[in-house]
Amino acid sequence: MSSTTTREHKEVDGKLEGERQREFMSAILDDIRAVEYMIENKLFETGVRRIGAEQEMFLIDETWGPARGVLRVLEQLKHASHYTTELGQFQLEANCDPQLLGGDGLTKMHVQLDDLVDRARAAAKEIGMGVVLMGILPTMRKSDLGLDNMVPSARYMQLNKIITAMRGGKFEFSIKGLDELIIDHDSVMLEACNSSFQVHLQVDPDEFPRFYNLSQVLAGPLMAISSNSPIVFGRRLWAETRIALFRQAVDDRNRKNHFRETEARVNFGTRYVRKSVVEIFKEDVTRFRALVGTDLDEDPMAVLARGEIPQLKALRLHNGTIYRWNRACYGFTDGKPHLRIENRIMPAGPSTIDEVANAAFWTGLMVEMGAREEDVTRRIDFDQAAANFYTAAREGIGSHFEWLDGEEITARTLVLDRLLPLAEAGLRRQKINEPDITKYLGVVEERVRSARTGARWQLSSWNSLRDRSSPAERANALVAATAARQETGRPVAKWERARLDEAKVTETNYLRVDQYMTTDLFTVQQDDAIEMVANLMIWERIRHVPVEDADHRLVGVITHRAVLRFLMSGGSVRRTPVAEIMKRDVVTVGPETATIDALRMMRKLRVGCLPVLHHDRLVGIVTEEDFMDIASKMLEDQLGPEDGAHGIISDGDIAVLPPIPKTPGKPDAPADLAPVAAAPAPATPRKA
Repeated sequence: MSSTTTREHKEVDGKLEGERQREFMSAILDDIRAVEYMIENKLFETGVRRIGAEQEMFLIDETWGPARGVLRVLEQLKHASHYTTELGQFQLEANCDPQLLGGDGLTKMHVQLDDLVDRARAAAKEIGMGVVLMGILPTMRKSDLGLDNMVPSARYMQLNKIITAMRGGKFEFSIKGLDELIIDHDSVMLEACNSSFQVHLQVDPDEFPRFYNLSQVLAGPLMAISSNSPIVFGRRLWAETRIALFRQAVDDRNRKNHFRETEARVNFGTRYVRKSVVEIFKEDVTRFRALVGTDLDEDPMAVLARGEIPQLKALRLHNGTIYRWNRACYGFTDGKPHLRIENRIMPAGPSTIDEVANAAFWTGLMVEMGAREEDVTRRIDFDQAAANFYTAAREGIGSHFEWLDGEEITARTLVLDRLLPLAEAGLRRQKINEPDITKYLGVVEERVRSARTGARWQLSSWNSLRDRSSPAERANALVAATAARQETGRPVAKWERARLDEAKVTETNYLRVDQYMTTDLFTVQQDDAIEMVANLMIWERIRHVPVEDADHRLVGVITHRAVLRFLMSGGSVRRTPVAEIMKRDVVTVGPETATIDALRMMRKLRVGCLPVLHHDRLVGIVTEEDFMDIASKMLEDQLGPEDGAHGIISDGDIAVLPPIPKTPGKPDAPADLAPVAAAPAPATPRKA
């Protein structure tokens, strides 16, 4: 490029194509050549060690679910240059100022971080919302992740369109932990489930390869101590499920071409850096096509020739669409260019002191091992460093690693006996104040000794509530307890478990059926013998069994009363198929149906269960037992104080529901029930 004329990069169908793609890629290559020139001519700032941080957080409403309100919160904050949006309208990002890594640098970062979170919390409170720091919000629902909840940004919409097209269809997710999650989605919005605490460390160009390789090796133990994202959509998955979910959420690879070995845009990398940061930029530009363009108004080499510093807009934009867990970054401080390593491994939370403690642990290790280790790549294979990272993401603090020189060691022993002393030495090398070293590394030590990471705290709380609550109530309790404990400033190692009473019971806590439906379903098909259904009901102590076809489409429901009637009539349970006695005229609801509407429907139609359908597929079921607890708390307010609670017969099942207004002359049935009963049964279920 020889001209500095502004060139606009327009997209065809949202995608850079043909000449536009070539022109933008040429601009990236020019920027890479400029970086090489700047390194060779020693134009980067050196001898300065700075740290910085980006804090992502969730906005929550009074139901403890995600609140679509980031633009309103930003309006409340007013002229808040430290804040910006993320992908979802329920996300907010705050950026700390760079601090010198020395003296009280860690405390300054912590003080500013607390101030930024407190200001966001106060702004959210003004409009009836809250703020919580979690890697993944347990109350997040798939329905919260529609494009209507994406921040209204042309670039976000464009990226979604491009990545969806490149994948060749829906986004498919499969993650297995203690439970298993298998879902699909129609956009990149599942990425908005994730929230992180990103730490930046400035390094000199000549030491970049050594430090970057160290950050890769340290990814495993850092992940083990900081994990805080074990629960997604009510499933207990990885200790840090964010790692798996983010990788799949923005994966632009076409799944049909499974013979090709290609790298995901969210990745750990493929090899160590040998000589220069430029190796990373070159690998990324050869592996990943540019997704978006921008106006280009500089020739970087011409800018350098004038004695000025180029912005490198094309390279930085492309680099921002490739999500290495340790990312190389080019930036400026007081007009001077620098290189830094952005650590994207750590999740948001559990508390700000835990986050700053993690940052102290990582930066201390980087400094000390960077000073001691000539070449860590000779002591551990790259693939083993990657394996340690993914092991830690799955297992958290309980991980076992193959460490330097092939040593087998547990994460806890490695951190307590080897890494904490090194981190302490590194912080001393940087002349960090002694009380701060003791404070922040003490937080890490207590967390590791007690084995109470954020992930462990969430899981222990979840499991302790398992027999006394629904998944939705447990999720509410986790978020409510996390938000409350974060305001105390205590680290997670000192947190007591979440309690159900921390999520106050109000009408809005019970908004939707998907919060209370049972998704672990026992179903049968029409050709199955009634004997199978009878035994299933006895074994699992259930009164309603959905009948579905091979594609999980609901075709009927069989109740225990129907089975009893058949048995009393002398029918053969072994030879008679389910189709003979199942109820075909089934009232159904969707996952987003209001809970109060579902209660009214069951009360009005005297049905003991409501199958839940999504895109005509059976996804859950709600019964009177699911609503028993909340009925006593909200029916009087919602259905009227004149309606007392009475026992009624619902196809033979006793339900604690209010009485039905009686029609004169028909004391036992509502006025609009007779036509339904008299109508011919439709071939497929009808939705209410």
